[in-house]
Amino acid sequence: MASESDPIEVLFARGVTDGLPVVPPTAARVAAAVAAAVRAPDELVAEMPPRFGRATVERIAINAVMAGCRPEYLPVVLAAVEAICDERFCLLGVSGTTDAVAPLVIVNGPIRKALDINAGAGVFGPGWRANATIGRAVRLCWVNIGGAQPGVISLSTFGGPGGYTYCIGENEEASPWEPLHVEHGFDAQASTVGVLAAEAPQIVADTRSRSAPDLLGTIARSVEVVAHHKAMGLGDTALVFSPEHVKTLAADGWSKRRVREFLWERLRKPVRDLIPGRDGGEGLSDEALAAIPAGQRSDALVAKFQTPECLKLLVAGGAAGRFTAIVPAGHSAMRPPASSSARSRRPWTPAKRLGLCPPPASRCPSGRGASPGPPVSGSGWLPGRHGPASPPHR
Repeated sequence: MASESDPIEVLFARGVTDGLPVVPPTAARVAAAVAAAVRAPDELVAEMPPRFGRATVERIAINAVMAGCRPEYLPVVLAAVEAICDERFCLLGVSGTTDAVAPLVIVNGPIRKALDINAGAGVFGPGWRANATIGRAVRLCWVNIGGAQPGVISLSTFGGPGGYTYCIGENEEASPWEPLHVEHGFDAQASTVGVLAAEAPQIVADTRSRSAPDLLGTIARSVEVVAHHKAMGLGDTALVFSPEHVKTLAADGWSKRRVREFLWERLRKPVRDLIPGRDGGEGLSDEALAAIPAGQRSDALVAKFQTPECLKLLVAGGAAGRFTAIVPAGHSAMRPPASSSARSRRPWTPAKRLGLCPPPASRCPSGRGASPGPPVSGSGWLPGRHGPASPPHR
């Protein structure tokens, strides 16, 4: 039994940790975090799936404190929570999927430097407090407020390390392109938080290619096997180019648009190569095949992704190393961390959201699809008061 004098063990007993020790959320620590956000403690940020618990500023602050966040990190955590609760992100489906996805938080703009969010060597971790604790706070909110308890609602076959924490910055200084937030309509000096429902990074090592077509040819053959080699019509996937790889593309004058168009074309396959039973039992469904006119079922080309814009391109990682990380994902959204001045000009909404590429609604529970419809009513529980075995409370 947990000793009542040991707050860490008490929090373990209440079921509000992620399996690692958490920082006891004392009233003083929570108040400091709320003060840093310059928002009312009872302000509702979102109703958080899967149980649609009320994610207020104070409840989110409690989880941020437990994750080890400094008070000044809370605006980023608030923005990330709101973003993953966008119905188009389909957190309800992500919560119950058997796939190994978790919210990947991508931070852009001046706040990245101000909070010392790592965008360089070892960007996917470990070693940086901001990255580790911001990503962890989002996860704790999802479980403790949203109710996505592992083994109860969250039933991923394998899970993954991103389930503990998954947060990076974009290395804007090393990028020859417009950064992710500028590409999607934000000012260069705006601070934003983007989120992807993402699997673990898959590393492509190409040390020999010295031209854009050669390098992207290697990357395309690697992206071809995302999900499996016959999986087509997928939603968002991020390509995180290292500074060395992106220099090769920049030296040939390739823009993001040209990179996307090249990969889009290279990743299309004729129907004849996607028939189940040929080179493996997977392939196009009977419904998909029936939608293709009989005379075109041999040579008609099918795209790997729904649109070229489903490929999210960014630069991160250390200066040394010719690598690109493929981050398979499903849905995305973007939010600016709020400040009191920003709220006086407009409500807590983005100027423009990341383009979403949702597959058919029937795929949503897999973590790669669209929202299955209007959210059902539900509730969550406040960390520190009710364990996961207790009935949910508003």
